[in-house]
Amino acid sequence: MSALHHPAPRRVADCYSIADLRALARRRLPRAVFDFYAGGAEDESTLRGNRAAFAALRFAPHVLVDVARVSSACELLGAPAGMPAAIAPTGAAGFGRRDADLALAKAAADYGIPYTLSSSATTAIETIAREAPGRHWFQAYVLNNQEFFWKLLERALAADYEALVITVDLPVGGKRERDFHNHFSIPFRFSTRNVLDFASRPRWALDMAMHGLPVMENLRGFEVAARSAVAIASSVGRSYDPGFDFQRLAQVRERWPRKLIVKGVCRGDDAARLAALGVDAIVVSNHGGRQLDGAVATLVALPEVLQAVAGRVPVLVDGGIRRGGDIAKALALGAHGVLLGRATLFGAVAAGEPGARRALEILQDELQRTQKLCGATLVGRFTSELLRSARGLPAPFTDPVQANSQGDLYHHLMETSYENQTV
Repeated sequence: MSALHHPAPRRVADCYSIADLRALARRRLPRAVFDFYAGGAEDESTLRGNRAAFAALRFAPHVLVDVARVSSACELLGAPAGMPAAIAPTGAAGFGRRDADLALAKAAADYGIPYTLSSSATTAIETIAREAPGRHWFQAYVLNNQEFFWKLLERALAADYEALVITVDLPVGGKRERDFHNHFSIPFRFSTRNVLDFASRPRWALDMAMHGLPVMENLRGFEVAARSAVAIASSVGRSYDPGFDFQRLAQVRERWPRKLIVKGVCRGDDAARLAALGVDAIVVSNHGGRQLDGAVATLVALPEVLQAVAGRVPVLVDGGIRRGGDIAKALALGAHGVLLGRATLFGAVAAGEPGARRALEILQDELQRTQKLCGATLVGRFTSELLRSARGLPAPFTDPVQANSQGDLYHHLMETSYENQTV
């Protein structure tokens, strides 16, 4: 978030950063709903740690480079992309704004990047394919009802989704204490606290009163599926199959004929097994700090994963990305791209499609400015030699794949205190 203090914006046109879009979303949403999106598990140390890892790195820019023209375009998982990013799956977005899933998908298409639809979205697989043409990935939680799980994959394949994203870091739901304090629970119960909270945001409340709570469209017919978006607070963890393992993932690999992406990896040994199994990409992720508190920051985990896969599969990273410069740092450490979660979600729930588009506009503009200021005309020219530790020590390696073995910058990140970072 920006260190500058200014009044919270009242319209998208007044938003100049992701922090501004976050503030606009906070102004519009009831506290319980905003906290559900913005919060993390337990003490939220993982949530803060993701941001702190980016803050622990600084640029050492090249100068006297012709940067009259730069491009953020790249290839991402075998197809052109407007920038090295994809929209991450964000469940229950429709509870913040009814059209949020479509808004995100349409904005992604406008910027030429993939959009990932969550299995717990409030918009159906087929609706996204029909109304928001573009590059579509489908994220599937591994449900304990295996027949229902396979039917979801069949629907995504029939709707021509180019990739399947399997989330593997959720054998049980995280303990998100903000939800408890806000009485955001399942089964949903009205209390004086949350009724007053909802009433404090009359435009949001009127829409929900007139049209009803959104439905988890892709989970219709699932025996423990949520009847409304509120239920996402606990239903996903209950419905996940805790017995899902590498052998079961191999079955998914056999039955899914297109690109298979595994999301939720923070260890090199797990990444190496996934590469050997034949997945098409790995996403270094700790679920945005929403599940295991105290998990390693994703930017810290990235070098170890890169070293383990040794170039066999592309590696993406998510968690804590709020600036275009953050994307550049991830690329410089060796990531092939990033997934954008809260950054674009804040825009979508604040102002629908214009807000989602504004989030991507901000990030792309900042990324291209960083390119010019660092002397990197193409995003592929962000390398580790452009990075330094915030402690003033140079990065001692030039090959990001060797980052963990050579180690110094990795350990500087590990040693950085996370406790005073904002999210």
